[in-house]
Amino acid sequence: DLLDPERLIQCPLVKHHRIRARRFPYHLVKCKESNPEIAKKLATCPFNARHLVPQADLSDHIMKCSDKAFVEHDVVSRFCEPPQEQLNNGSTWQAPPCAEDWET
Repeated sequence: DLLDPERLIQCPLVKHHRIRARRFPYHLVKCKESNPEIAKKLATCPFNARHLVPQADLSDHIMKCSDKAFVEHDVVSRFCEPPQEQLNNGSTWQAPPCAEDWET
């Protein structure tokens, strides 16, 4: 299950490291610090910082990345929905006058 925080993920830096999904971001930071020579050879995916791939394979990864769809959907929805200020400025509705006097 991809959403299981207890599933094991293989480290992209040191192949024999297997880390629980919930700890994976922390492991990447520490493993990069511990293995700077390996880290230099890897590039970070622009759609998911957990994806570290060899620099030569980055463009291919970007084309196939499963997280790309989430970013594209977010960008498209922002352009398709009118900005909030346009919605407010286009309305001619006004509240009806209120005869109640809460002070009395």
